[in-house]
Amino acid sequence: MKHHALDQLQIVSRIDQDYPQQTMLRSERLERWAALLERDPDRRLSTLYQSEYQPARARAAMRGDGSPISVAFEDPVLRAFGLKDDTYGEARRFFEISDLQLHRVVCYCHFGAEVSGAMAAYNVRKAIAGRHKGVLAWLRDVLDR
Repeated sequence: MKHHALDQLQIVSRIDQDYPQQTMLRSERLERWAALLERDPDRRLSTLYQSEYQPARARAAMRGDGSPISVAFEDPVLRAFGLKDDTYGEARRFFEISDLQLHRVVCYCHFGAEVSGAMAAYNVRKAIAGRHKGVLAWLRDVLDR
């Protein structure tokens, strides 16, 4: 058996497109993302500046090197299950979460320029639980779509 560092495996890993497509439930995708973030709980991840003030199209295109979303995109398993890039819009689509839920994971207004892997994972886990409080939160999610 040959041993490789994780970053070397990501370079040499290939996804067999002919392999039968499997599905991954929303909760499984979110759980995997949280676990990836928790691998290095003290890692400082970049946030996205004022995502809530951007028009929908601009917000969907937002991304940042070293962000919580890029941690997910670095994972060959999530890419194999359909994560196409590390943009805000793609994360929202792939993980099936609302703007409010994703905002709580990646926005500058909550953490400043950086968020720890542990805090990002905590907020991803809150999205798994689907903790919405009241009619206003529900209405905000409906209007965000």
